[in-house]
Amino acid sequence: MWRWTAAVAWPGLLAADLPPRELPPSERFPGLFAAVQERALFPDSKTFADAVPRGPAARILAEWRGRSWSDQGLRAFVLANFDVPQSVSAPPPELRRLPLPQHIAALWPQLTRRVTEVPDGGTALPLPKPFVVPGGRFRELYYWDSYFTMLGLRRDGRQDMVEAMIDDFASLIDRYGRIPNGTRSYYLSRSQPPVFYLMVQLSSDRTALKRRNDGLRAEHRFWMAGEAGMPVGGASRRVVRLPDGAVLNRYWDDRPAPRDESWREDVALARATPQRAAPELWRDLRAAAESGWDFSSRWLGDGRTLGTIRTTRFLPVDLNSLMFGMEQAIAANCRTLADDPCVREFRARAAARQRAIGRYLWSPAGFYADYDIDARQPSAARTAAMAFPLFVGAADPARAKATAAAMKPLIGTGGLATTMERTGQQWDAPNGWAPLQWVAVEGLGRYRMAKPAARIATAWLSTVSREYCASGRLLEKYDVVERRAGGGGEYATQDGFGWTNGVARSFMDRWPGAVQRCAAPDRTALVSSRRGAPFPTGRPFR
Repeated sequence: MWRWTAAVAWPGLLAADLPPRELPPSERFPGLFAAVQERALFPDSKTFADAVPRGPAARILAEWRGRSWSDQGLRAFVLANFDVPQSVSAPPPELRRLPLPQHIAALWPQLTRRVTEVPDGGTALPLPKPFVVPGGRFRELYYWDSYFTMLGLRRDGRQDMVEAMIDDFASLIDRYGRIPNGTRSYYLSRSQPPVFYLMVQLSSDRTALKRRNDGLRAEHRFWMAGEAGMPVGGASRRVVRLPDGAVLNRYWDDRPAPRDESWREDVALARATPQRAAPELWRDLRAAAESGWDFSSRWLGDGRTLGTIRTTRFLPVDLNSLMFGMEQAIAANCRTLADDPCVREFRARAAARQRAIGRYLWSPAGFYADYDIDARQPSAARTAAMAFPLFVGAADPARAKATAAAMKPLIGTGGLATTMERTGQQWDAPNGWAPLQWVAVEGLGRYRMAKPAARIATAWLSTVSREYCASGRLLEKYDVVERRAGGGGEYATQDGFGWTNGVARSFMDRWPGAVQRCAAPDRTALVSSRRGAPFPTGRPFR
């Protein structure tokens, strides 16, 4: 049994460097893992990635290699040798609808987990304290999801859980030198948008400031690894040095291999894209997973086709905005801690990054955008990521105002859409996601643009509450054009759902009138929304 212990930060990042208990299952069960995934023995690739072996890997592999297997025989072998997680089905919706705030408060205990011990061979990473999961197939703690979940926990008086989750994330930095995408061994080679500094700002425990600021500085070192001595025009992992010497960040993953949790999909895509080197393709897929926007036209070379993904060739406006926010936060913490050298270093870093954002991530069309390294210019794509410089205060007032104007076509009757493109990917139109609603509303509010902020928040709250009245569920994403459940992507729309609960609960305090009241139910027929339905194609997104 593998228990959580406070440990010295482990510096390795590649699977070959991992201690055996932290190997991803594709490395622990070579050959067998690929066979199970590629034969689609389980509908969701994540199922077998989360399975726990019932015996030593060497024995299981030896038995598997000893014979030829039919699909039926291999499935029986897996079920005999692994504890396979059951598919998570949401409870049937009740005819009676609690008021939405009460329903969200009742969900927190259902989504709370504690994993201090992990069976030998399990992929979960143990944590010292309880935490809230997103829900559905997402059975573990996720990085950027959790900040938005914490917003709602705090509103519901669960500061204890906020502090516990901050400590869990700090423990991950202590062990690994960064926060992984999620608390599974197969997520260790990548992170997610760096929002730990925002979590720390939610804490009421000032006695922990020094320890948590040390964690922030360690996370900053992770994102900046390779910066020292990098030549102009050079790139190393998550760092790129531009022609004027400025340094900005990109998303990356340290393993150029299929994702364990989406193995079948990644292998199939590589086979269907023979013109690309498979490791390069897989790296770009994984880097998009680090971005949290997996997947979006934002990363696609032709704007439409997943096989053209080139995530690592963009300097993302959201990532660099959050890095600016982190650097400002570290400087402020160091000022409180009377660490003057640290204050000078991180003030200078934040100022340099703000200048680089202004130079490289501003589109001549009048909004913030990702920088295309190969084209040497900002992307023409208009996406909700343009709100991040406003969210962190990196924009000057004129550019903030221009960005707000450029954002208007993204604002539908049901909230802020992710992009203008309909590709069938889940981080494209017509989907809107809770974290992007929050970032846009807070960013606009920061620059005193209350009307568009309120328009986004009330429209999205109306969508969330309308769907709740129809189905009794809170979902990970919504179609903000049709005002219903979102769709697209690699898996069905999930219920739960941590960050939706958190953002909706926070918006409700400011815009309670936007929450739709559920009508008395018809007990002869429960109205249900089309969960995960294909995107409508007959209606233009404008």
